Amino acid sequence: MQTTRLAIAGTAALSALVLAAPPAQAAKPAKTVTVTVMGTSDIHSNGLNWDYYKDAAYADDQGNSVGLAKVSSLVNKIRAERGADHTLLFDSGDTIQGTPLAYYYAKIEPITATGPIHPMAKAMNAIGYDAVTLGNHEFNYGLPLLATWIEQMKAPVLGANAVHAETGQPAYKPFVIKTMKVKGEKPIRVGVLGLTNPGVAIWDKANVEGRLRFTDLVESAKKWVPVIRGQGADVVVVTAHAGDDGMSSYGDELPVENASAMVAEQVPGIDAVLFGHAHNEVPERFVTNKVTGQQVLLSEPSKWGQRLSVLDFQLTKERGKWVVTGKSATTLNTNTVPEDPKIVELLKPQHEATIGYVNKVVAKSAQELSAAESPYKDTPILDYIQHVQVETVKQALPDNTLPVLSIAAPFSRSAVFPAGDIRVRDVAGLYVYDNTLMAVKLTGAQIKEYLEYSAKYFNQLAPGEPVDVSKLTNAGGTPDYNYDQLSGVSYDIDVAKPVGRRIANLTYEGEPVADDQEFVVAINNYRQSGGGGFPHVTGAEVVYNAQVEIRQALIEYATEQGTIDPADFAVTNWKLTRDGEPLF
Repeated sequence: MQTTRLAIAGTAALSALVLAAPPAQAAKPAKTVTVTVMGTSDIHSNGLNWDYYKDAAYADDQGNSVGLAKVSSLVNKIRAERGADHTLLFDSGDTIQGTPLAYYYAKIEPITATGPIHPMAKAMNAIGYDAVTLGNHEFNYGLPLLATWIEQMKAPVLGANAVHAETGQPAYKPFVIKTMKVKGEKPIRVGVLGLTNPGVAIWDKANVEGRLRFTDLVESAKKWVPVIRGQGADVVVVTAHAGDDGMSSYGDELPVENASAMVAEQVPGIDAVLFGHAHNEVPERFVTNKVTGQQVLLSEPSKWGQRLSVLDFQLTKERGKWVVTGKSATTLNTNTVPEDPKIVELLKPQHEATIGYVNKVVAKSAQELSAAESPYKDTPILDYIQHVQVETVKQALPDNTLPVLSIAAPFSRSAVFPAGDIRVRDVAGLYVYDNTLMAVKLTGAQIKEYLEYSAKYFNQLAPGEPVDVSKLTNAGGTPDYNYDQLSGVSYDIDVAKPVGRRIANLTYEGEPVADDQEFVVAINNYRQSGGGGFPHVTGAEVVYNAQVEIRQALIEYATEQGTIDPADFAVTNWKLTRDGEPLF
């Protein structure tokens, strides 16, 4: 009882002391700063809001705009709102290929020979990019042109996983750390690591084989992120030219192609991934890192300058260090702003030179030829590609005694050769890729398997089901450019049958094609090098590879002939059937 009284008395005395003490000073609020990272990807040489194939301002069904001039206006707006000293601008690759503007300064007036500043370097320098990452299409025009463009860029061009073939050392700058000043505080350091696509090893084999290797994105990030953190980066952003679905186009042959989310999941120390390659719009996605449990922010800004990703990072000063305590992202539509007149004026001479080139008349067409039905019908306009490819190979191989076939895909459904004058832009609109022509030797059995693989492009059509051409093609997400048609032989594709059992009546000059019968097949370099994963062609004997650009061959053939007349080349040699009956 006595002990209890003493305890109560002691507690009362302590309470009195607490009540008598002066109030403690409120804790000083932690310093918080917001840093904004803006991002583009897959610009594909769209400088202005212009469609060179249509010779008109860009327009699509969704009302999108394109081009760096539009991007510039949005960037200027964000810098004005957030403070230019607290913003950075990055790009995730595929910059110097994709429109006639890029083609003109790679092939017609190449920057390597004539010395002009590449229009993409000119625009990006004026806009003020802080770092740019290599995409797979940066390698399309060869390493010398790429090197010249990099020299012309004020921003560092990054590619940590593009390494010298012999030494394994980085062939390009792996990362850069940007410093932001904060008034009265320690500067904020933002590190950016650039990763490119391993598919370059296949798609541009002719340009990189024996010179460059492309290492796994995850392993490369595991190597470099600790280095960036070790050099004092408070924020680490990965700019990756890779989609986020974890899919690989080439099985075990190459590292995973679309590894952006895998990098976020498996590599600790990353705050965000600005990614591209897939041409999708992903405003904001969070991925949980499996090592730390922290949330990693991902964003993809669509393509061609249609969107600008805006990533915001809240940094708080903790124990003398900046710590990321919040992050978010969104995408902004460039159709909400006008073109930046500064960029328009800057690119005007090169833009006009390109317009002059694409409007050059090369031939006349006897009638209008459209590619609209090419994905599901044998059309004369695709037969023109096949014809030119066959004739080019035949002329190059005068001693060849084997039948020459040709493979082509419907790259564009909107391509048209108008009746009358045919211009460069009409041909370029039909063949939109910078592929070169090759020829390989295949057997009848291999051709059958090749066609079966290609025919997976069609959805299976049940007996009696109405034919809806909008639902007939692109099965399993197969793009039009991965549906190959073959000329020189005749065949049916029975869409009532399951994949792998669709090719019927495969004949050459009226006779069934024998399994051991040999053919020379004209094919583009993308397909021959493994693009699309078609069977047999990568290991087939190459009998022709003169590095002739197919688009240029189409233009030169038209110029020589003077007239494009379907009567000279169009042959209906394949059709779709259902249970043996023609679908159309």
